[in-house]
Amino acid sequence: MGSSGEKVVAVIMVGGPTKGTRFRPLSLNVAKPLFPLAGQPMVHHPISACKRIPNLAQIYLVGFYEEREFALYVSSISNELKVPVRYLREEKPHGSAGGLYNFRDRIMEDSPSHIFLLNCDVCCSFPLQEMLEAHRRYGGMGTILVIKVSAESASQFGELVADPDTKELLHYTEKPETFVSDLINCGVYVFTPDIFTAIQGVSSQRKDRANLRRVSSFEALQSATRSLPTDFVRLDQDILSPLAGKKQLYTYETMDFWEQIKTPGMSLKCSALYLAQFRYTSPHLLASGDGSKSATIIGDVFIHPSAKVHPTAKIGPNVSISANARIGPGARLISCIILDDVEVMENAVVIHAIVGWKSSIGRWSRVQAAGDFNAKLGITILGEAVSVEDEVVVVNSIVLPNKTLNVSVQEEIIL
Repeated sequence: MGSSGEKVVAVIMVGGPTKGTRFRPLSLNVAKPLFPLAGQPMVHHPISACKRIPNLAQIYLVGFYEEREFALYVSSISNELKVPVRYLREEKPHGSAGGLYNFRDRIMEDSPSHIFLLNCDVCCSFPLQEMLEAHRRYGGMGTILVIKVSAESASQFGELVADPDTKELLHYTEKPETFVSDLINCGVYVFTPDIFTAIQGVSSQRKDRANLRRVSSFEALQSATRSLPTDFVRLDQDILSPLAGKKQLYTYETMDFWEQIKTPGMSLKCSALYLAQFRYTSPHLLASGDGSKSATIIGDVFIHPSAKVHPTAKIGPNVSISANARIGPGARLISCIILDDVEVMENAVVIHAIVGWKSSIGRWSRVQAAGDFNAKLGITILGEAVSVEDEVVVVNSIVLPNKTLNVSVQEEIIL
């Protein structure tokens, strides 16, 4: 363990609007990091994990959304957790390492001994304290959270080889075409401030190469890095790969859950994972009820205090109900996210679906899907202010905002 005087800061990369296209239509209304999973904004889960790190001085959110999109949330979460949370806006994308370097002076204000770097769109139990303890034992510049996955899915991520005894990172390759390892990068790191020197080194090398290329136009045409600005530095290809095998980087393997939140389908799966985690970390957030004075609750369910749920409704498992939602008599909800101001009328059924803000589902209607979280139409999504009229069935479909459905649809994208 480090000395009690050592300070730690955390940086959470939240990206920006150009990256949210796969999350539509949900990202049309809200910045993706603020979309609720298990009743809490996506970014709230890594922030809550950071709060548990001893000697945490600051949490920084780095991205290129407009500041106004995060102002209210940053203010409320700072007050709630009693730890300063600040949003740092990039004028343009600098890459995962470049974004960190761009704000190095702010990040180093408190002279931290260690810097956590987390990607907002990963879902896991964030074992940050255990990572920090392991990192101090290793004595390197950085430690990467890793997990074993199936050989078939590994190629979608950064694959790495680590020494089984020392846990040193020996080889790293981003999304390889041929199988390298079933050990993948989880997008959660802890570094010493030496990371800034490493990033600066990449920028300097790139500047030198750019100066050399001015001499030869043929070389400029041949160069694979010609299109990358000197201040755009990727953590995986530019830092992790070159430093592998140099006793600088180490790995910490999680045996718990991990997923990447790229699509609405995965957000529903991750909401379930966080709800299950609440059993151990925040049981007070989970609803209960046996159908006598309140609704029948099955499994892990979150219900916002302002939501109104009829006692004859049956809710769960894996259901999250947001503010001011109204769930009518006899309604049945399974594996779904119900967003703010939604009305689900009597005897309606919602299964494997996300129901957008201010939408309504009529009496005896069904909004459902097969529940394949990876398929494009594996869950049904209603955008904002969608009205499903009485006795209408919506199956495996995506409906964009402000639409009224008075006939049943199946496997359709309704623009």
